Amino acid sequence: MKPAGFVILLMFLFFSSEEKGRSPQQDFCKVKNTTTQAGEEIAYTVYYSVAELYVYAGYAVFSNKLEMLDGKPVYHITGAGRSNKKYDWIYQVRDRYESYIDTATMQPLIFKRDVHEGKVKKKEQIKFDHSSHTATTDSGTFKIPSCVQDVLSTVYFARNIDFSPFKENDRIPYKMFLENEVHSLFIRYLGKEVVNTTFGKFKAIKFSAQLVPGTIFSGEEDMVVWVTDDANRVPVRIQSSILIGSIKVDMSGYKNLRHPLTSLMKKKSK
Repeated sequence: MKPAGFVILLMFLFFSSEEKGRSPQQDFCKVKNTTTQAGEEIAYTVYYSVAELYVYAGYAVFSNKLEMLDGKPVYHITGAGRSNKKYDWIYQVRDRYESYIDTATMQPLIFKRDVHEGKVKKKEQIKFDHSSHTATTDSGTFKIPSCVQDVLSTVYFARNIDFSPFKENDRIPYKMFLENEVHSLFIRYLGKEVVNTTFGKFKAIKFSAQLVPGTIFSGEEDMVVWVTDDANRVPVRIQSSILIGSIKVDMSGYKNLRHPLTSLMKKKSK
């Protein structure tokens, strides 16, 4: 079993080439935050399945703190994930991601990651200068387009998109900088539906995504994401096939949401 990268899995890591398709135009440089707030914390449980039998594989927690960076107020977002200790001897995961996001523009200023997945260990730091359209890493300085996101800021960017103009199968493009490259990405809007999670039943907005080929994922557009159909836009379920079996990620708890969780139709009893 390889529950690897479930922090990335939660962060909409949708690698693909750009496609032609019908999609309403929005100025994503002007996305304003209406969904998250300082003090928000969201926890997730990760399940792994072979032959439709799900087992507990690990967990992840995302938190938001308000801090100051170079005289600017920023959201210090942290995403940390761990594999189930029971399976550490097979494949140990200890991941930590951090993003410092300008509260006014929702653009990332600093991104950090410290990843330990099996035998793979990786550390990375990116400093963004949006005025000069550059990103600086340990490998040098690189040109970036306007409104580029990092891995973690992508989630909080996506939560603030106005989905009302989109029709089913519309693609929503954006740019991400990772490992010294700018990637052209998209999410595909799949409409609205009710989803039953291990936390409860939600009214949800549904997306699909194409994943990274050559990893534990198949590279096809087979990840499906459900976010709450309310003012919070919290991801409550993420589901994806992998090379052997599948992974399901469900929200397991939350603190200090900005708005009432009105999309929750019925919470499951413990």
